[in-house]
Amino acid sequence: MRALVEERCGSPVVDAASQGGGFTPGFASVLTCADGSTHFVKAASAKAQRLFAASYREEARKLAGLPDSVPAARLLWSVDDDWVVLGMEYVAGRAPHRPWRIGELERVLTAVTAMAHALTPAPEDLELDTFAEEYAGFVAAWDHVRTTRPDLPLLDEAHVEEASALAEGFAEVTAGTTLVHTDLRDDNLILGADDRVWMCDWNWPVVGAAWLDTLFLLLQPRGDGVDVERILAEHELTRDVPPEDVDRVLALLAGYFLRQRDEPAPATSPYLRQHQSWCAEVTWAWLAERRGWT
Repeated sequence: MRALVEERCGSPVVDAASQGGGFTPGFASVLTCADGSTHFVKAASAKAQRLFAASYREEARKLAGLPDSVPAARLLWSVDDDWVVLGMEYVAGRAPHRPWRIGELERVLTAVTAMAHALTPAPEDLELDTFAEEYAGFVAAWDHVRTTRPDLPLLDEAHVEEASALAEGFAEVTAGTTLVHTDLRDDNLILGADDRVWMCDWNWPVVGAAWLDTLFLLLQPRGDGVDVERILAEHELTRDVPPEDVDRVLALLAGYFLRQRDEPAPATSPYLRQHQSWCAEVTWAWLAERRGWT
């Protein structure tokens, strides 16, 4: 496989810089070749890392179907054998700072808006599930919350039932014709040196409402102390969305994160539950504030 990668890159590899972001253990490295070229390569064993190999296989399929106007690193080649390997265009840049800075957030929001326009309607040949189909199982997470009752402010019976009822109505308000990335956060973004913003990890796109990626993106900034309500009120993709629709999606996500944080930490991703626990607290606090719960 090493020889095959060098063959596809067109030159022997002289340096490999592993990329440490994210929550999956697959190979992800910036390769520098003897001819001076640079490549980004992802790989996972189809036997030892079956789930991640399947994820990379889906990412390759979806990257190949994205229009050129989408700010995603191009898939240059792929291999699907004992290993699933993706050879991608190398993009120079860095992840956004944490805590989020408003200038960088505005830059990303501009890119998300352009991406939503470019992906409406969603490319038909990708054959994607709808948001409602993909996230239908999240509603049942509130059954877990009812029985475990996490120790969080305002997580009493009345508010649990209200949040659960909100989540049950998510399908109608999230319908749309836009291809939605669904996983926009700091480690899936690259701020390029040329002022462009690149979206990474196209494993889980679905078809849904154009404003969903903006809401998902704002979860981290909200947890970092940014006034995201002002952004929701002013941003092109969210300013006309009914507040109740936003609350329904936040309730859906809160239930999911509250359930997932109680799952055993996978050995392959020891920090995943810690991340999901933080997301649960942020999403629940945001929903509670928007609903005026005291």
